[in-house]
Amino acid sequence: MRPEFLTFCRDIVGPQYVITGAEMDGFLTDWRKRFTGSALAVIKPGSTEEVSKLVKLCVQHRVPIVPQGGNTGLVLGSVPDQTGLAIVLSLVRMNRVRSIDLLNDTLTVEAGCLLQHIQTLAHEHGRLFPLSLASEGSCTIGGNLSTNAGGTAVLRYGNMRDLTLGLEVVTATGDIWNGLRGLRKDNTGYDLRNLYIGAEGTLGIITAAVLKLYAQPAAKLTALFALSTPKDALDLLELARQRCNASLTGFELMSDFCLQLVEKHFPDLSLPFSERHPHYVLVELSDSESESHAMNQLESIAAAAMEKAWVNDVVIASSLAQSHKLWAMREHISMAQASEGQNIKHDISLPVSCIADFLIETDAMLMHDFPGCRMVTFGHLGDGNLHYNVSAPAGENYETFLQQQQAINLQVHDNVHRYAGSISAEHGLGALKRDEIKRYKSETELAMMAAIKQALDPLNLMNPGKVI
Repeated sequence: MRPEFLTFCRDIVGPQYVITGAEMDGFLTDWRKRFTGSALAVIKPGSTEEVSKLVKLCVQHRVPIVPQGGNTGLVLGSVPDQTGLAIVLSLVRMNRVRSIDLLNDTLTVEAGCLLQHIQTLAHEHGRLFPLSLASEGSCTIGGNLSTNAGGTAVLRYGNMRDLTLGLEVVTATGDIWNGLRGLRKDNTGYDLRNLYIGAEGTLGIITAAVLKLYAQPAAKLTALFALSTPKDALDLLELARQRCNASLTGFELMSDFCLQLVEKHFPDLSLPFSERHPHYVLVELSDSESESHAMNQLESIAAAAMEKAWVNDVVIASSLAQSHKLWAMREHISMAQASEGQNIKHDISLPVSCIADFLIETDAMLMHDFPGCRMVTFGHLGDGNLHYNVSAPAGENYETFLQQQQAINLQVHDNVHRYAGSISAEHGLGALKRDEIKRYKSETELAMMAAIKQALDPLNLMNPGKVI
């Protein structure tokens, strides 16, 4: 790299958008404050053309690029390593809405748009963009695309791959691929869109996307069910699917320990039951007919589940405020964990039919080998994605407990693999799981991934050290 590299960068984006020194700090540390990298500079382009010019400049000078949106990732995928050789390419300035097509139910936005802004814009036009995450006020659509984000509504609407029709991408050579087509059918060759979604910025830089919009539901109702076992939760899920079909948009499992943490650290949030129960399921219906129709469905599910003894108790939200409070308990679990102290996190997915057996078996294994450890189990049961976190025994020093992280990860992930699951459901691999995934993917699969990386990024400048 020649010393005038940053001068050339300033010529492309403007001097005020090339950040060096202490002002870079917020871009170099990951969301959970576990790791701080180093960078040559943080650069904020304002257009796709500027991104293209920057990538071509980086190719010329062999400078690695770490694309970054809201920096809310959980696997060290959006921060640089500690060599100081890379630039962080922050897309936060690229936050324009390019177009909205209500007849086609599509919204075309740039990668730096906040997810919450997109949700609000869709609502203002009488539409729904269904992706919902705890970090929606901070995360960007580019980051959501790069990790194929899921969230609480995957059961009904799918992941980001399912919510996206077209992309605009700056390739690893600096060329611009304009694939911003709002088509639901386009069978004209390889599916490049889905190749870039979920690639965590290792193949190119997503700069814009065409997103799907949906009709707003006529009514949305929430109920909290109290249960004894994960098997009861699966029986309740099957019943809800049979009775509600596409109206079932949320089905979230939470262990009692999760909600004990929420109540401890957020006293305004408390369970609406007089007794405690081992597990809880939060169910959401989005009804296309009316609130009374949705209420009848929920009451029917509750009555049938109580009769079969799958459910111990149930509360159906009678107001929007009560519904928000029920969801707030679910959404505050991660924050409550952070307030309690560090824990060992797992973002796993399993065939839904295997989840109860996996939990019973893995819980028992961990408690035998690591006595007193506490499971913080919650997540999107309807699509098979669990956040299966392990907290230190009561009173034990968290730093001491974290020394066992590698052994606990191995035990959890080996069991996930045995049940034909995945060690990363929606967070990605980043740098955190890059090496661990080699234990679970076949040589053939790894070789195919390496071939794609080599073909599209032969200089290994796109987010090096991540995924592969």
